[in-house]
Amino acid sequence: MRRVVIVSLVVVVLIVLTIIKLLNNKQAAAAKLYIHDVTAAVLVETTKPDYHQFDSQFSYLGTFEANKQATVSSEGQGKVVSVNFEEGDVIKKGAVLAKLDDEMLKLQLQTIEVNLEGQRKDEARYKILSEQNAAPDIQLEKVQLAIRGLEIQKAQILKQLKSCTVVSPFNGVVTKKMIDLGSVIGPGTQVVEIMDISILKLAVNIPERDINKFKVGQKVIVNTDVMPDQTISGIIKTIAPQADRTHNVKVQVEVKNINNELKAGMFGTAIMENGLSVKALAIPRKTLVGSTKNPQVYVVKNGKSILTSFNAGTSDGDFIEVVSGIDQSDKVVIKGQVNLKNNSNVKIK
Repeated sequence: MRRVVIVSLVVVVLIVLTIIKLLNNKQAAAAKLYIHDVTAAVLVETTKPDYHQFDSQFSYLGTFEANKQATVSSEGQGKVVSVNFEEGDVIKKGAVLAKLDDEMLKLQLQTIEVNLEGQRKDEARYKILSEQNAAPDIQLEKVQLAIRGLEIQKAQILKQLKSCTVVSPFNGVVTKKMIDLGSVIGPGTQVVEIMDISILKLAVNIPERDINKFKVGQKVIVNTDVMPDQTISGIIKTIAPQADRTHNVKVQVEVKNINNELKAGMFGTAIMENGLSVKALAIPRKTLVGSTKNPQVYVVKNGKSILTSFNAGTSDGDFIEVVSGIDQSDKVVIKGQVNLKNNSNVKIK
């Protein structure tokens, strides 16, 4: 009995020592771990909106959109036996992208064709017998109805066979591959995403006060950051019939994408001659956060960075006009935005 008590005490002591060791290790690890202080102020530089002289050549920032973009889905069902594309491939309209196993359908088609051949021979025989009054007309009618039923079945099988082949609906580039060899898919399964960028549409948001300067079919010069030394000729293709909630109207300028040097999602600038010089409240372009579709900046208020949306007007490359959303007294962050989030603590340099 005494030995059992001693052993028990030893076990308890060992457990206590192990727990103490683990706690000490945890404290030591925690002391070495770096924890970012989210309350620390981020050092930034700010500027205030000021009036800027925009000359007669007005610029409007926009984003390139693909001419066509589609996700191709399967119309048939079965096992994928061949895949003829990879992401990034340039494909032509009508090109076979994938094929499904159609062996059983072909066997069904052969069976129907054999039955059709037999029924048509019966039809020829019953016609002769009917003309000689050697067989009732109803037999001929039954055979003819059977032939019609088989022809319908044949058409259905042919359609199913056609749906076992997935083809490209237009010329384009494969941007996403969604199946692999051996996959079993059904009707509606997404197979591939295709984008046509041979022609791009530069989507620009035009303030309502300037929209009358644009007409469908009007020629516009387009500049890009990718090709800063080249100008591209564009044509206004569409003007939205309705302004958005910020009183901007979407205008699409169509440009030819020679050698596919431009990509959908890139920025572009539509330039047009206005004939008038305008002085307007503006901010430097490098204060911009996000895309031109939803222009935002960080405004410092009470030591906090406030992500603020504003209504942008024209641009001359270095400055963007502020139509509304930002006041001349606001402190707009011009350096240090990359380290900011909405409502971060900031310190002005």
